[in-house]
This record gives sequence, structure tokens and C-alpha cells, in this order.
Amino acid sequence: MAANSAAAAAAAAAPVPGGFTTPFLLVSLNPDGTSLSRPPDVLLPPSSTGPVVSKDVPLDSAAGTSLRIYRPCHHQPEPEQGPRPSLLPLVVFYHGGGFILFSAASAAYHAFCENMAAALPAVVVSVDYRLAPEHRLPAAYDDAVSALRWLRDQAAAAAAESEAEEELLRGVDYSRCFLMGSSSGANIVYHAGLRAVADALRPLQVAGLVYNQPFFGGVERTASELAKENDAVLPLRAADDMWELSLPEGADRDHEFCNPAAKGKGPAVASLPRSLVRGNAGDPLIDRQREFAGTLRAEGVEVVERLTDDGHHAVELFDTVQAQRFFDDVRAFICSTP
Repeated sequence: MAANSAAAAAAAAAPVPGGFTTPFLLVSLNPDGTSLSRPPDVLLPPSSTGPVVSKDVPLDSAAGTSLRIYRPCHHQPEPEQGPRPSLLPLVVFYHGGGFILFSAASAAYHAFCENMAAALPAVVVSVDYRLAPEHRLPAAYDDAVSALRWLRDQAAAAAAESEAEEELLRGVDYSRCFLMGSSSGANIVYHAGLRAVADALRPLQVAGLVYNQPFFGGVERTASELAKENDAVLPLRAADDMWELSLPEGADRDHEFCNPAAKGKGPAVASLPRSLVRGNAGDPLIDRQREFAGTLRAEGVEVVERLTDDGHHAVELFDTVQAQRFFDDVRAFICSTP
């Protein structure tokens, strides 16, 4: 773990204790009916020193969105080597939080992205997207695609050898861009991926999608949801509340944003790139994740499944061994993707 984040991350992402209260049960809708009171969140600034350096850059000032870029220092180009001595894959990361909590600066996700940038290694771009209910879906999807268009412009600047390219992105292989998300972030990967298929993103090329414990739902309960109704991290009532707060007003959990299996999938699904779907048996959403992997495969998408027999929702934020297993899976997926 990067030293400048270790202490705060330990406080934010320690193993789940017996008295743990999930933050998803600590939110409340304000009297105005459109904004949320959230529990305190430990936020960390970007890191200018250490094994991984990071920097915040604005994305859309009107929307209040931004990006946090992470680069492993041992891949910093030396001046005598020119601007692009070796190319690193690019990982665009969307954090979890049920669309209603956390940010790119949240201590657990900041440390996670630092560790991931060093472990893969890769340049990681973490997207600070708008949250619901102040900005209901598809706002987060819109922000996800805005980030890809910003990276498209960076790729064009690199191709033109322009100084307009962001410094921390120099040495990136823009033809090997991977979209990655955890929980609700993995849901964003799916919907951003569908849009990216139809968008003109070249010279940026999305080579693969990584869905870590994707957050999907539906009106009809699955067996795993019923079996883990009172789960310590993601109890069923919290999941229901998050969907109620984030879906378009009046929509139920069979809306396409929540349940991709409920309606016709359309031709774009078959055009999605190679995909890694990860899940853990102790997650109430494991049945949804199995169903999602099967849906992608049935549409002709090349799917790599890593559905383990242990662990719980967001376990990689609580357990360093599980985090390393996650990084190993992602590294293998990236290295095996043409």
C-alpha cells in the first residue's frame, strides 16, 4: 500500500468487525425530497510523492466532475528517453457506493487505485461522477462517457505529439484502455460500454471491460438476495433504497439501468469487448452476477468468469489478500487481451 494513504485507508477499509454498520443504512433523505444527508467520509488529497503519484484534473466544471489520475513512479519517462519510452495500459475506474456515496477522493478508493496502479502496473484514471438522488441516473453514465471523450482528446494530442497531453498520461497505450468498476461502478461500466460502442472514440480504443461484483437488481428476488437479506455490507433494504434514490423517478427495479435482463438487449450488447466478470459467493448479488455473465455470453461477448466460493461484497476493500487476488485477476485479463 502506498505509504501516504495507508493510515487513512486502514481506518476506512479495515476488516468488517462484528459491530460494523454499513454506511448505506446511515443515509437519509432531506426534507426537500431531492438531496441526501450522508455519513462523514474520509477524503484524501492526490499524492505528489511515493511509489504512485496522483493528480486531480477537472472534467466538467458545470457538472462539478473531475478525474484523479494515478501513475506508478517507476514508469516515469526519463528525459533522455523521449516522451513515450514504454507504454502502460490505461484503466478507467468507476468507484462503488450504490450511486449515492463516495468519491474518487474517498480514502478506501484512493488507496485501492494507488495499489492497483502499482500492482498491474497501469495508469489509472478514477472518475469522480455525480451522485444520486441530486443527480439521478443516467447522470453517472453521462459523466462516465464524458471521461472517455476527454481521454479521446488526450489520445489525439499524444498522436500529434502535442504538449497538450496531460503529463501523467504520457507513456500510456491508448489502444489498450480498460473500463473497470466495482459494484455500482461495474454497472456504470456496462452502460458506458454500450455507449462507447456507438461513440467515435478513436484514437482511444476500449479493449476490455472489468465488472467487479456488478450491482444489478430486479423486482423478482433471487435466491442469494433472499438468503443474505440481512447481509452486513449490503442488506437487501439498503440495496432497494439505493435503487429508489438513483433510478429515474417512477421507475421500478426492472428498469434497464437496474435489470439488463428484463428487456430486450439490442445489438450493442453483442459488440461489447472482452469482459471479466468477478463475484464472491458471500455477496447477496452473486446470482445477479452469474446471470449477467450468462447474458453477455449468450449475446456473443467473450467472457472470463472469476466467481469465487469465498468473500463478500466489496471484500477487496477490507482484505488485502482479496485485493491482491483481484489485482492478479485483472493483470492476467489485461495481459491476455489482444
